Amino acid sequence: MKTFKKTLLILIYTFFLSLFALFLRKPYLLNVLKYRTPDAETYKIFPQEISHKSDSAFHFIRSARQRNDLDTFRVLDGNNQSIPLKQYLRNGQINAFIAIRNDSVLYERYSKGYSDSTLTTIFSGAKSMISIMLGQALNNHAIKSLNDKVTQYIPELKSNPAFEQITLKNLLDMKSGLEFQDALGGIVKAFFSDEAKYYYTNDMKAQLMKVKLVNKPGTVWKYKSIDPILLGWVLKKATGKSVAQYFEANVWKKIGAEYNATWGLDQVNGLTNTASRFQVTAIDFAKIGRLYLNKGKYNRKQVVPESWINQSINIGSEKPTSAKGWQKSAHHYLWWIPQEGDNGDYAAEGMLGQRLYVDPKTNTIIVQFADHGSGNYPYRKISRYLSSLPFKYPGS
Repeated sequence: MKTFKKTLLILIYTFFLSLFALFLRKPYLLNVLKYRTPDAETYKIFPQEISHKSDSAFHFIRSARQRNDLDTFRVLDGNNQSIPLKQYLRNGQINAFIAIRNDSVLYERYSKGYSDSTLTTIFSGAKSMISIMLGQALNNHAIKSLNDKVTQYIPELKSNPAFEQITLKNLLDMKSGLEFQDALGGIVKAFFSDEAKYYYTNDMKAQLMKVKLVNKPGTVWKYKSIDPILLGWVLKKATGKSVAQYFEANVWKKIGAEYNATWGLDQVNGLTNTASRFQVTAIDFAKIGRLYLNKGKYNRKQVVPESWINQSINIGSEKPTSAKGWQKSAHHYLWWIPQEGDNGDYAAEGMLGQRLYVDPKTNTIIVQFADHGSGNYPYRKISRYLSSLPFKYPGS
């Protein structure tokens, strides 16, 4: 019995010693353990940098009578069940839902504690924002070409041979070839995933310096956080401004933003997490959609080059490497571009149901902030309904 107790104590001691060593080597795991899957408030544990609002705000028209008929309008959820939109919003724990057409807010719903001015993290919707800024940096020649090697802008990366042949275009296409483990496949896999590591680490540079190359750059598409994070680092090096400063000067102050936006850093004066930590209000997020609907113009001034917008939201003859949902959305220039049916719409999308949906065909913008999301893709059906246009789900 004494031998058993002694062995048990040794095992327990060894376990806790190993656990201590693990957290000592990978301190970010403490945050993973504490916060697990991040929610709309998790960004607050990180240092923030502000992109200040416009000096003169743009205001959408608020209709005297909203479209309450949308409450009973039926859409498909993630289980392909036809349910009223009101139930869709409830099931998805949707905190903000705004439908705008021709600059008029036609329908809006908010959960308790939310309004159109509640600052919320949009997770991977941040990726589309770095795409916007990359186009601007190319236009003003801070960045010379998408074919430039990433090491041309971040010479520190030359010490890691994985980066030798990676171009900015590879990063924009998410075809860097860099190793990245997503959070799918169970609790243990999620705990040790690269997804968790890059979200919770306080030193992204150190992590990036150690990453390995597993595919030839430009050959294999894989959805991952490190490619847009690297683009944010490139932008900082190329422009001499932080991501928040560049975004403020070149986007936020130029589109009539009514509220400040924020960007999460890994540490004070550190790298911006341009993959998943951009915080914005719903009503201002819609103004990004409006900017793109207007081909990059605000008040008749070109904010984003029209050519860049056209490149971003059209995949041309390129063969899609992703096909998400019934609409077969392809990931292109860090936007999601549906390929199925009478398309032409596009979206910035983030984990837990964050959405900025834009439909040029009907001049419609939809913003959704959620804690979970109901799944599927009801936005095109809603936009066509608001415009009195026919719609059918493919195959129906």
